[in-house]
Amino acid sequence: MKSMLKGLMVVSVITMLAGCSTWDGMSKSEKGMVVGTGVGAVAGEAVTDTILGTAGGAAVGAFVGSEIGKNL
Repeated sequence: MKSMLKGLMVVSVITMLAGCSTWDGMSKSEKGMVVGTGVGAVAGEAVTDTILGTAGGAAVGAFVGSEIGKNL
């Protein structure tokens, strides 16, 4: 139950952040960061099943997504 609640919270935060931004006005680097944050948070949660893992995954995902976006 706790894992499901944490997963739901992650999805809620991602949805909230995505809804607050305008995708069209963002650079490729910023778009990559948004996508990377979401993917990293979900992956961190799945692998570690801890809040720290989720936050760490989001941070790493944001960095990697930003770097990939710069090269697109």
